[in-house]
Parts: sequence; C-alpha cells; structure tokens
Amino acid sequence: MRTIVGLTRYTVFVPAIASILGALLLMAQGSIAVVVAMINSVVSQTPLKDVIVEVLTAVDAILLGTVLLVIGYGLYELFVDTEIKVPIWLQIRDLDDLKSKLIGVVVAIIAVVFVGVLVDSTRAGDVLAYGAGAGAIVLGLGVFAWATRKKPSAD
Repeated sequence: MRTIVGLTRYTVFVPAIASILGALLLMAQGSIAVVVAMINSVVSQTPLKDVIVEVLTAVDAILLGTVLLVIGYGLYELFVDTEIKVPIWLQIRDLDDLKSKLIGVVVAIIAVVFVGVLVDSTRAGDVLAYGAGAGAIVLGLGVFAWATRKKPSAD
C-alpha cells in the first residue's frame, strides 16, 4: 500500500508539463505581440501611448508565462525529479520556496498591469483606485509571505 501511495506523487507530472506548455504558449504569444507592436509602430505611426499599452499587455502575458513556468518547474522538482537541472535561483526545495517565487512574480505582474492602467487611463480617480487595490494586494502578499516564512532552525 505504501508503494502505491508513494507512486501517486507522479500524478503531478501531467499538471507540471501542462503548466510548462502553457508558459511556452504565453511567452510565444507575448513575444509575437511585442514584434507586432514594433512593426505597427513603425509602419503606421501608432501613437506612443497605444504602443506602450500594447507592449505592456504583451509583457504581462510573458510574465504570466513565467508564473506558469515556475509552477511547472516547481511541481516537477518537488514531486517527480529533485535532480532537474535548473538555475540556482529557480531551485525549489519545498513549498515555501515555490510560494516565495510565485509571490515575487505576481508582484511583478501587478506592477506591469498598474503601469498599463496608468498609461491608458484618462481619469486620475481610476488610477488612484486601481493603485490602491494593487497596493493592497501587494501588501497582503507581503504580510502573507512574512507570516508564513520558514523560521530558522535552532540546530
């Protein structure tokens, strides 16, 4: 019975690979969107504000792809193969490592989306409301990360 239960950890393989494939899709689409924005900017003299919004939207897709990639690598590394070759900054030893990396990328996404709202909005009230909401989310994530951080062991 222990062997069967132990083997269930490999069920995470499918969502890990799906997450990595989704990441590759979003990164490809975001990269293509940046190239298209560049071409449109040069060919049709698109206004700078519109180009900024297009590029930031593409960067948002790329960052979301990064989140999916970190999730995919993290799940695979935690449950399937602890010896996977990834950069040191992406090595995940436990769920706390995965959590902290995800929080960092989510904060980056929130910042990019906020800059997009800032550039695209014509009303200061909208920017202020969105900024307050984004700040509250970032603050909440920071408090969560602090409250659930690993305590140093007294060994």
